[in-house]
Amino acid sequence: MMTANEIRAKFLDFFAAQGHQKVASSPLIPREDPTLLFTNAGMVQFKKVFLGQDKPGYKRATTSQKCLRVGGKHNDLENVGRTARHHTFFEMLGNFSFGDYFKEDAIRFAWTFLTEVIGLDKSRLYATVYLDDDEAHGLWKKIAGLTDDRIFRLGEKDNFWSMGDTGPCGPCSEIMFDRGEEVSCGPDCGIGTCDCDRYLEIWNLVFMQYDQIAPGNRVALPRPSIDTGMGLERIAAVVQGVHSNFDIDLFKAIIASAATIAGVAYGHNDEHDTALRVIADHSRSVAFLLADGVMPSNEGRGYVLRRLIRRALRFGKLIGLSDPFLYKTAGTVVDVMGDAFPELLAGREFMERVVREEEERFGVTLDKGLVILAEELDRLGEAGEAVISGQFAFKLYDTYGFPLDIVNDVAGKRGMAADEDGYRACMAEQKARAKKAWKGSGETDPAVLFLELLESGMKSRFVGYDALTGASRVNALVSAEGQAVERLVAGETGYMVCAVTPFYGESGGQSGDVGLVSTLTGDAAVIGAIKAGPDLTAHHIEVKKGEILLDQEAELAVDPAVRAATARNHTATHLLHKALKNVLGSHVNQAGSLVTPDRLRFDFTHIAAMTPDELARVEDEVNAAILLDAPVVTEVMGIDAARAKGATALFGEKYGDEVRVVEVPGVTMEFCGGTHLRATGQAGSFLILSESGVAAGTRRIEAATGLNALRHVREMRGEYDEGLKTLKAKPGELVPRVKKLFDDIRALGKEKEQLAGKLASGQGRDLMAGLEEVGGVKLLCARVDAPNVKALREAMDDLRSKLPSGVIALAAEQEDGKVSLIVAVSKDLHARFTAPVLIKDAAASVGGSGGGRPDMAQAGGTNPAGIDEAFAKVKAAVAG
Repeated sequence: MMTANEIRAKFLDFFAAQGHQKVASSPLIPREDPTLLFTNAGMVQFKKVFLGQDKPGYKRATTSQKCLRVGGKHNDLENVGRTARHHTFFEMLGNFSFGDYFKEDAIRFAWTFLTEVIGLDKSRLYATVYLDDDEAHGLWKKIAGLTDDRIFRLGEKDNFWSMGDTGPCGPCSEIMFDRGEEVSCGPDCGIGTCDCDRYLEIWNLVFMQYDQIAPGNRVALPRPSIDTGMGLERIAAVVQGVHSNFDIDLFKAIIASAATIAGVAYGHNDEHDTALRVIADHSRSVAFLLADGVMPSNEGRGYVLRRLIRRALRFGKLIGLSDPFLYKTAGTVVDVMGDAFPELLAGREFMERVVREEEERFGVTLDKGLVILAEELDRLGEAGEAVISGQFAFKLYDTYGFPLDIVNDVAGKRGMAADEDGYRACMAEQKARAKKAWKGSGETDPAVLFLELLESGMKSRFVGYDALTGASRVNALVSAEGQAVERLVAGETGYMVCAVTPFYGESGGQSGDVGLVSTLTGDAAVIGAIKAGPDLTAHHIEVKKGEILLDQEAELAVDPAVRAATARNHTATHLLHKALKNVLGSHVNQAGSLVTPDRLRFDFTHIAAMTPDELARVEDEVNAAILLDAPVVTEVMGIDAARAKGATALFGEKYGDEVRVVEVPGVTMEFCGGTHLRATGQAGSFLILSESGVAAGTRRIEAATGLNALRHVREMRGEYDEGLKTLKAKPGELVPRVKKLFDDIRALGKEKEQLAGKLASGQGRDLMAGLEEVGGVKLLCARVDAPNVKALREAMDDLRSKLPSGVIALAAEQEDGKVSLIVAVSKDLHARFTAPVLIKDAAASVGGSGGGRPDMAQAGGTNPAGIDEAFAKVKAAVAG
């Protein structure tokens, strides 16, 4: 049997032999694409290539791309586990041509691979083409020998692809596999006439030949391209002769792991089988999302991850799993797929830890949700109602991760059900809010501003590794609005592109250089430099004198002090990364960075706040490397040689055939295109300024080097000296003096609270004098001089001890102008009314709301003038 790993390898090797560049899968988080939450197709990483914004150095590519579909029009989540081919995570095999070959080669490659490389039966293969694509129809007859009755013409819905409302688009051709009459849906079963599984689409060839200018207006592309996609799981099921993707080798071990943990067998119970398939599918998604840097959270991508984890746990409950188990099945994913995706192996320990902690947290949450649901069912039962409101059901889902079917399952045992229409309405509202709030990746895309220059093939050669000055012709000027211009005059800002530049363009987290530009006609300050494309640097300039003209010669000079300060922080960032791995563990990976002249910011994966001891050890390690004054060696080499040498690549970054490796021998070695020191000793010193959390499982360190670190120490020393002076203390006495002050303040605060409580409880005046009888119930309504809620509660406790049966309502106006209101009802009166019932209308009078237990409820408001009205409402309610 040919395994899925073998199919993947054969596919990539076959297309490599046809001149295609093997390109590694991009992460599930699309870089610089604000339109997507996750990578959902093989062509996503090549969008800029197809749009002409990026020129990768090859015209043909092949990939096995990781994909995730959990939202939008590609939302397969609810079908996962219930059908044979729906997944959240899957691999898309693809081959691409960027203006090189077109339909004939694409069809020939596909037919050859399917029939000769993996040996599918030609008699079971069919093709579909777009309605009027006579060329593709003829090529299938010519290359594959298919007769007319095995080529089907389908409409735009099935066989026309577009990137969006505008942009590249074109007809498609799908390859179908006949799985046999035994899976037929009946006598009318056929391609284009039914949706059964007999004729299975296994490969889609997109012929990108038009540019959609506007609806109804398409023009031919000057360089037609090819984009194909074939799901690995689906073709593996065909090759391995199984009817469900979940029966291929990629899933078997994961399902077996879950079944063993649960003590159930796969293939004997539909409910159990669905649960096991869901767990297997979600285990893959969870493992890959965490490997790509997504952490569980309550928004965006992190919310999707959390939802998948909780959904898997819910299905685990259905087969009797109550203890954490998903971290084990996600670990099996690493065993099965780690060789093909090394990022899984590198982050295994961290991934399992995060998943287990998330499972443990949700276990508590799940129990809370079940209690809340039980209370609601009790309330409905007492009221004689049988329908749970859609709003309540959705709140359980949104807050506690309860899918609707869990609510209905629990409620059904009491003869109740949820309002599903109301639930769906709440869900639709949330989706609308999420869609409106989603900002995508949030990354800026400078390529848009310089699209015309990129499409023209304009480049600029960077010489700044070896020089801080240079001379070059001004090749392009762009106004601040993005328009090409021939001059920029004094007072104007814009962008300048030169053939050669010593200025480093902002990229890889490092800020761009600043400096000066001089020409015969004027001078300008370079206030920043950006990397508009892989080989294009744009200088953001402000003309100070005269004018800068197109096509004139310019002298460019980088500010050496700013460059040096930036280099200190960048080299220190590499040292910090390594020190964090040494101190915290190999799970630490970069999750973002910012390198400026003033400080460095480094985000990294770690589950807990660092201890003072860990921070000190990291700081010591970095400073020890600085004191070594070790050389910082840079070398350009082939990417395979760099990896073999042990250089660390930043996962998710795109690298070419050659990479620049920055090494501090014996300390750290990373892929990096930034500017660095000549030796570590030039950093001077390293000081951690702060450590904080920025997201679940992601920490951030801010630090300074050199003179900036020294300035910060001086500031802290100044504060320390001022503290000694203020407290009239000697060195070594500051902390004890401050602690004593806090102890004294705390003691005075407690004394104040006690005095306030005594005053409020009526020891200063007899509140019981206001007691009256209403409707046969003893009632006391009184204003109390209580500075805070605690004092008001103490007054209530004192009065309740003096009134065994009755109702008490106390109100206090706080110093900030707000109102605190407390109502107490003795237990013998609960059959007539409770504290939450009495306080509900009363709270509205003071502009607030509240609630509590039957015996005592509390509310807050903003309208002190309504206190008397609130008391009147309590009195009226007691009177009945």
